[in-house]
Amino acid sequence: MDMMIHQVDAWMVALVFGGAMLTSWGIGRRSGRRFPPDAGHDPGMKFTEASMAILGLLLAFTFAMALGRHDDRRLRVVAESNAIGDFYTCASLLKEPHRTALQSVIRDYAQNELGVLSQLLPAAEQQKAILRSQEMHGRMTDIVEQAIAEGTPIAMNLTDTLNGVTSANASRLAAYEEILPWSVQLLLLLAAIVPSFLIGKQQGASQKARLSGTLSFVVLVALVIFVILDLNQPRRGLVRVRYECFERLIHSMADTGVRPVGPR
Repeated sequence: MDMMIHQVDAWMVALVFGGAMLTSWGIGRRSGRRFPPDAGHDPGMKFTEASMAILGLLLAFTFAMALGRHDDRRLRVVAESNAIGDFYTCASLLKEPHRTALQSVIRDYAQNELGVLSQLLPAAEQQKAILRSQEMHGRMTDIVEQAIAEGTPIAMNLTDTLNGVTSANASRLAAYEEILPWSVQLLLLLAAIVPSFLIGKQQGASQKARLSGTLSFVVLVALVIFVILDLNQPRRGLVRVRYECFERLIHSMADTGVRPVGPR
């Protein structure tokens, strides 16, 4: 269910939220006209205020959650770029033919990771890219194993930086798979519909339709929902993780005579 919802663009979901809120407001307004409250103070105001407070809390918490995960993905991308740069630097200290072979694989690996980050690939293509990364992990491990078997003096550093590359890749993939559960999005929808219905009911009972205020409320909530869901989609949407660190790293690898260090 999470992946199905994740495939829908954030603006479409925001439109669904806005339409559902307007529909529930219209139903509530009609209900208020048919069943007006007794004269005097309307106790339903307390429920409206409580539902508005709950909606505000849910929006705040989910926004903070989505923003935090977006920042975590950004840090994971930088960390992976740094790990690849460190490994490339360490590989430049090897003797031939291991140095050229390992640096070539690292460059191909960085290009593959940049392609995954910069393009919105279908699920099947993303899986193929992950399999290519794992294959290149195996090739890098084989070259490192050969260099260590021949007695390279940087065996410890070489092993540590290789482990750093594989660990950084696993962490970045895990961060990109973390999305808001569908149950949280459903709760947001319910929390947006209920106060809209209650507001419409009160306006219907008073025979006064506050169209400008109602539309402003619906639009603002829909925009907040859009931003939350856009932050929740790591590979699509307007707010995406920047990958210039990978571009700079690959550019520094273009000249094999340069020993690049990943962007800090």
